[in-house]
Amino acid sequence: MEDSNGKTIASIYTQLLQDCISSKSLSKGKIIHAHMIRTGFRAGIFLNNRLIDMYSKCMSVVDAQLVFEKMNFRDVSSWNNLIAGYVKNGSIEDARQLFDKMPEKDGVSWNAIIAGYTQHGYEKEALTLFGKMRGESVKPSEFTFGSILQACASLQVVEQGRQIHTHAVKFGFQGEVFTASSVVDMYSKCKRTGDARQMFDKMPERNLVSWNAMISGYSQNGCSGETLKLFRQMYCAEMKPDRSTFACVLSACACLSALELGKQVHDYICKFGLENNVFVSSALVDIYAKCGSVEDARQVFDKMTTRSTVSWSSMILGYAQNGRAKDSIQIFEKMLRTGTKPDQVTFIGVLTACSHAGLIEEGRYYFNSMSKDHNIALDLEHYACMVDLFGRAGYLDEAEVFINNMPFEPDAAIWGALLGACRIHGNLKIGERAANYLFELEPRNAGPYILLSHMYAETECWDNVAKMRKLMKERRVKKEPGCSWTEVQNRVHSFMADDLSHPQANEIYQTLERLIGQMEVLGYVSPKNTVLKGDDNEHEWKHIYHSEKLAIAFALKNTPPGTPIRIVKNLRVCDDCHIVTKFISQTVGREIVLRDVSRFHHFKNGMCSCGDYW
Repeated sequence: MEDSNGKTIASIYTQLLQDCISSKSLSKGKIIHAHMIRTGFRAGIFLNNRLIDMYSKCMSVVDAQLVFEKMNFRDVSSWNNLIAGYVKNGSIEDARQLFDKMPEKDGVSWNAIIAGYTQHGYEKEALTLFGKMRGESVKPSEFTFGSILQACASLQVVEQGRQIHTHAVKFGFQGEVFTASSVVDMYSKCKRTGDARQMFDKMPERNLVSWNAMISGYSQNGCSGETLKLFRQMYCAEMKPDRSTFACVLSACACLSALELGKQVHDYICKFGLENNVFVSSALVDIYAKCGSVEDARQVFDKMTTRSTVSWSSMILGYAQNGRAKDSIQIFEKMLRTGTKPDQVTFIGVLTACSHAGLIEEGRYYFNSMSKDHNIALDLEHYACMVDLFGRAGYLDEAEVFINNMPFEPDAAIWGALLGACRIHGNLKIGERAANYLFELEPRNAGPYILLSHMYAETECWDNVAKMRKLMKERRVKKEPGCSWTEVQNRVHSFMADDLSHPQANEIYQTLERLIGQMEVLGYVSPKNTVLKGDDNEHEWKHIYHSEKLAIAFALKNTPPGTPIRIVKNLRVCDDCHIVTKFISQTVGREIVLRDVSRFHHFKNGMCSCGDYW
C-alpha cells in the first residue's frame, strides 16, 4: 500500500510540477515544493529532476541549483537539466563549468552546451565543442546540427558550414526537415542563395520554417524578385504564412517599390488575420513609406492598436525620406508624449528629416538631445546625418571641422556625404580632401572617382579628369551601371541607359522624343553639350536617354491617364533628369514619384517636393 500510495503521490507531484512548467508559474511551483518538504515526502531522482527542470524553466536557476546540490544521487538528466537552466538564464560560464564536471555525458549534454554557446554569441566555442564531441565519438542529433549550422550562419563561415552539411548527410539527417531547413538558412546567411535553393528544392518535405528560411534568404540577399516568386509558390502549396514570411515579402516589395504587389500582400495579411500584429503592421508602414505612399503608411499607422518603437520609427523615417520634415518631427514629438522611448533608428529618421529640409538648428538640437535627454549612444550613422545636414546647407567648413572632432574614425559614409555636398556647392578644395580619404577607404568604389572627375570637368581641369580616368583604369574600378525600374500590372520592368532590350523599346523612345519636343516649347534646354551633375555614371553627354527617363516613358504608355507613376533608381538622380521629370509632370498632368539612392522626389505640376534641395 505504501509503495503504491507513494507512487501515486509522486505521479501527482510530477503532474502538478509539469502544469507549473507549462504555465511558467514559479509561485505555484514553490508551493508544491514546500508541500513536499512539509509532509516529509522523499522525492526520488526523477521527481528531483522535475523540480530542477521546473525552477530552470521558471527562471529561478538559484533554486534549481539548491535542489541539485541537496540530491544524494544524481543521474545524467540531473546534470543536463541544470545545464539547460544555466543556458536559459544566460549563465553560460556556469553551464560550462558544470558540463566540465559531469562524470558522464550523453548527446543531450553536448547539445545543451553547444546550443548555449550558439544562442549567446559564442559561435566559435560552439564549433570547437562540436569538434570535441565528434572526437569522443558521440553521435550528433538533428538538434546538434541545427545549433552548429546556426553558428556557421552567424559567423558566415560557409566552408565549415559545408563540412557540417556533409556530416549531416553522413548521419542520415539531410532528409530531416529540421536539419535541411538549418542548411538552407546557413547557406542563405552566408550569401550562397544558389546552394540554399538547391538544398530547398531537394527537400522531400517542407514546413513553414523551410519556406521562411529560403524566402528570408532571398530577401536578405537583395533577391527581391525571387522572394516574391517563392512566396507565390508557397501560397500555391497551401502553406500558411506567418508574420516572418510577410515581413520578408513586404521588404522585397519595398526594395522594388512595388506598391500594387504590396497592396496585394496587405490583402493576404488581412485574410490570415495578421493585420493587428504589431510586427506585421510596422512592416506595412515601412513598405508604403518606401513606395512613396505616405498616406497609406499613415493610414496603417493610425489603425494600429499597439505601436512599438519600430512602428514609430518607420513612420518618422518614411515622412523624412518623402520630404515631409514637418510631419516627421511632429510624429516624433507625439511619440515622446506617449511615453514610447526612441532608439538610435528613431533619431536617424529625425536627423534625416532635418537634413532633407535644411533645418540646421533643429538638427543640432535633436543630435545633442540623444545622449543628454534620452541616454542613447551616438554612432557613426548619426554623425553621417549631421555631416549631410551641414553639407546640404553649404556649411562645408563646419562639416569638415565636425568630422575632425568626431570621437570615431570617419568611415566612407561620412566622407562620401562631405564629397557629395562639395559637388553640389562646387567646393573643389574640400572635395579633393574628402575624395582622397575615400580612395584609401574604398579604392574600388567608383563613386568618389566619378564625383571628383565631374568637379574637375566643371572647372575645366581636363588634365585632372584624364588622371581620374587613368587611376580608375589602373585600379580596375568598375562603374555601377545606372538602373531604374517601375511596376506595371504587377510586373517590375527595369531599364538601363540607352536601353534597347525592352520589347517596347521603339514606342518608349518615340514617347520620350515627343515629350522632349513638348518640353522644349515650354523652355527646356537639352544638355547635349554640358556635363550632367549627379553621381550617376550615365553622365556622358551622349547618354540623353537615362534609365529613369525610359522608365517614365514606359509607365506613361502603359498606365491609365491620371494615375501616379512610381520609379526607383539605384543611383542619385542627375540634374537633367530632375528637370525633365518636372517638365513631364507638368506636360502630362500626372504625379511622378521617383525614389533614388538619397530620397523620394514627388513631382507634380512642374514642381518637386524636394524644392530642388537634394
